[in-house]
Amino acid sequence: MARFEDLLRPTPKGLYCPPGDFYIDPVRPVDRALVTHGHADHARPGNAAVLATPRTLRIMALRYGEDFAQTRQEAPWGERIDVNGVAVSFHPAGHVLGSAQILVEWNGMRIVASGDYKRSHDPTAEPFEPVPCDVFITEATFALPVFRHPDPRTEIAKLIRSTRQFPERAHLVGAYALGKAQRVIRMLREQGYDEPIYIHGALRKLCDFYEEEGIDLGELRPATIARGKDAEGEAKASFAGAVVVGPPSAFADKWARRFPDPVACFASGWMRVRGRARQRGVELPIILSDHCDWDELIETIAEISPQEVWVTHGREEALVRWCSLKGVRARPLHLVGYEDEGD
Repeated sequence: MARFEDLLRPTPKGLYCPPGDFYIDPVRPVDRALVTHGHADHARPGNAAVLATPRTLRIMALRYGEDFAQTRQEAPWGERIDVNGVAVSFHPAGHVLGSAQILVEWNGMRIVASGDYKRSHDPTAEPFEPVPCDVFITEATFALPVFRHPDPRTEIAKLIRSTRQFPERAHLVGAYALGKAQRVIRMLREQGYDEPIYIHGALRKLCDFYEEEGIDLGELRPATIARGKDAEGEAKASFAGAVVVGPPSAFADKWARRFPDPVACFASGWMRVRGRARQRGVELPIILSDHCDWDELIETIAEISPQEVWVTHGREEALVRWCSLKGVRARPLHLVGYEDEGD
């Protein structure tokens, strides 16, 4: 009798499906890759063939160039695709635009590789879809009871209040380029912030892509001093009270020094940890995560009710322990090469 490990198993290159001869989110180049979403720790260039959602394929082309793989194939939502006798289908994961869980079916077994996923409000990503399965492979980025994310709308409201409280200061928001930046911008718009938002040049292509996909981000302007013939001092003054969004790395270089008495903000689930906020010099932490918190993880497992739970990239031990206490077989996969980009 076939075991679940005969269908999917961890290897140094990533999750491997022997009967289908493919990998899910491989960390090294392989002949056939199924990719859950466009973050760099899950979607890498150099694979011979890539199967992913249309939006993830477009994101990979934007980030790596059109030649990121020799061949590519689109996986529409919910459509069963045969890969060497194994049926696979892609279902929304709620992590970022185009992100998917991958259902793998073979010999009566159903395994869902969830990639990264979240359940909280996000107007820039397709909502998570629970998929019945025998084995649920879950991430564990925030898999400790201490991690309970606040309502994301409350965090965005906190940012808007600060812009009104300090109208003479620019608010510099560090947010990962894919997913988090667009989510911050769109949620600002949802809460009535209709001023121009300034963005770092590294965000332009992806913001344009989100707009093309029907997600209205409002008026975006380049966050650069080279605007007209303003003197540097005049340019600095023109950013007073503005919201400026850029990748976290940009705030460590001289680019950030062009803004007037900036309020350093960072949008991340890790801002729940005060030590991390202090370490980064963050004045206004915005607790906004693209991953599930502890309650959402255990609620998702209870909702899906799989026979087994496999736990990967994160705080694996605590979630495995919780499953065991609830009578659910669970084990860590110990996959390496996955970080928390887009947290």
